[in-house]
Amino acid sequence: MAISKDKKLALVNELRELFAAAKGTAVAKYQGISVAELQELRKAARQAGVTIKVVKNRLVRVAMTDSTTYKATDTSALLGQLLYAFSDEDEVAPSKVLDEFAKTHPSLELVAGFSGEGLAQSATDVKALAGLPSKHQLIAEVVAQLLSPVHDTTNALSGNLHALLDGVEAKATV
Repeated sequence: MAISKDKKLALVNELRELFAAAKGTAVAKYQGISVAELQELRKAARQAGVTIKVVKNRLVRVAMTDSTTYKATDTSALLGQLLYAFSDEDEVAPSKVLDEFAKTHPSLELVAGFSGEGLAQSATDVKALAGLPSKHQLIAEVVAQLLSPVHDTTNALSGNLHALLDGVEAKATV
């Protein structure tokens, strides 16, 4: 059933807002995925802070050309039945969610992606992004690296202190 022009305009406006706020967008073919599996994907995406949209590619192109960031972006990869995953929090999250789902549902195939700066990404780029740790994991690793010398120093000092106390205790018992 065809949707009305008003509904199309509302969808284009919603997509324009999603693209404007998105730090990363991943695109995948979903042909062969059941409605129940699609609901499972939406649930996993919601938990990761990702929004999943299934809309016509023509409406996505209209929303992108209306945006200053995505106006010149190559949209040639947007062919067939596609779903779009957006995240306004993490650049890696949309790719990671779709890639994790594709591991258990081979019907889902990563096709393309878009960075928050409006750059088009190939399927291999999106797959590589999915392999990266999340932003929070990277921050935690940096903090751990920064704290490493502090922990090493306190461990060394506490080890010497324990040895000194053990030596004092041994002399006291003699």
